[in-house]
Amino acid sequence: MVFKNELKNVKIMAIMFEQAFKNIDKILRNDNAGGAMDYIEQTSWIIFLKYLDDLETEREKSAKLSGKKYSYILDGEYRWSSWACPMSKDRKIDYNKALTGDDLNTFVDQKLFPYLKKFKSENSDTIEYKIGEIFSELKNKIKSGYALRDILNIVNGLHFQSSEEKHELSHLYESKIAEMGNAGRDGGQYYTPRPLIRTIVKMVNPKIGETIYDGACGSAGFLIEAFDYLTENKQKLSLKEYQTLQEKTFYGKEKITLPYIIGVMNMILHGIDAPNIIHTNTLSENLTDIQEKDRFDVILANPPFGGGERKEVQQNFPIKSGETAYLFLQHFIKKLKAGGRAGIVIKNTFLSNGDASNLRKEFLNSCDVHTILDLPSGVFQAGVKTVVLFFEKGKTTKKIWYYQLNLGRNLGKGNPLSELDLAEFVKLQKTKADSENSWSINVSDIDKESFDLSVKNPSKKDGGVLREPKEIIDEMQKLDTEIKSSVMGIQKLL
Repeated sequence: MVFKNELKNVKIMAIMFEQAFKNIDKILRNDNAGGAMDYIEQTSWIIFLKYLDDLETEREKSAKLSGKKYSYILDGEYRWSSWACPMSKDRKIDYNKALTGDDLNTFVDQKLFPYLKKFKSENSDTIEYKIGEIFSELKNKIKSGYALRDILNIVNGLHFQSSEEKHELSHLYESKIAEMGNAGRDGGQYYTPRPLIRTIVKMVNPKIGETIYDGACGSAGFLIEAFDYLTENKQKLSLKEYQTLQEKTFYGKEKITLPYIIGVMNMILHGIDAPNIIHTNTLSENLTDIQEKDRFDVILANPPFGGGERKEVQQNFPIKSGETAYLFLQHFIKKLKAGGRAGIVIKNTFLSNGDASNLRKEFLNSCDVHTILDLPSGVFQAGVKTVVLFFEKGKTTKKIWYYQLNLGRNLGKGNPLSELDLAEFVKLQKTKADSENSWSINVSDIDKESFDLSVKNPSKKDGGVLREPKEIIDEMQKLDTEIKSSVMGIQKLL
């Protein structure tokens, strides 16, 4: 009976949280605050400050129980209970003290944000520094102080003190990030489906005491899932292990401002107080400058596809390329310790593209690329076809085990990838068994000029590498240009 009541309470909480997020989105739409990406940005800083207030309240209670005095991070004027939602004696919002309209926006823009930015001067390994970093990058985009007041009132009704409440917030926050990732405007760079991330983490199997790195961390999905994987049995963690996870395990870099901010806040909301995430262009680091102290035990990542870097950035790499993902792969290989393990998502064209033959050769010589997971195009909303490379540094590749994910259905927004879809892959990979969807190749048998690693399932008679629509269109345009040029040449002769 107690369990049923707890389950009922969790369901009620989930409905309440979800409705709160919907109501906030509606207010932001009416305020003309942009699209899904702007909504998550603006919702995030408000929820973050409420979460911080609940966190401080929780820490103060713990300190009192231990007979200690708690020192608040924020000064009294800037705490949630002072400016956002001051309470009357009957525990209701005191609207005589609560700012609204222009007064509220003036306080937020001219006092609150400048105050929070100052924390960036603190020790970078603290939550204080991260608060300063977040609010140095953000600004309040909610035009109406009345709209902001309505949002504050909604968020004030949410509480993030119990583990159930934090879990529900994390779940909904992930859903919002997923929406952002599917919202266009290059949104895909922010979000990798969580079932895929969880499977990659499970396959790489990080351990407490190892360092984990994502040089293109976006909203920090890989780092958070790795944290969850390592804390599944929290009761068994010692204080030393917990501190190791908090301070010396997770490292990330992100170039673009919005995903960087979201990533930092996302990690804090998931329980990592001072995330070691740096706002920088990862590829600006020259590979020759990387020393042993800069390397990691585990790398988990989904670097951006396409794009391109300036010539001066490409000079940082021994194998030059206009494809960002190829530069990232070189970076990851160099950043991995000898014996280190990695799971990297990359476009399937890497396996056969002629421009990447030298990189494939170097990859196979310096790493044991033991597994390649071939994914269907619908895994990512953009329709890009990808593979996951699993490898260990310090050994030459002798044999590669392939698994082709054939689901017999089309994936899409209403029919996403699930962990169950990947269950056979996880099971077969343990022994690298052959099946209708899996096979192995000997590297000694591949072409030594092209180092072509294309996915060619021997069980599929109509197999072969499916080209992406963009490749086909580019070739059609090239042929069209050649035909026009030939016609013009013939016309001149006539």
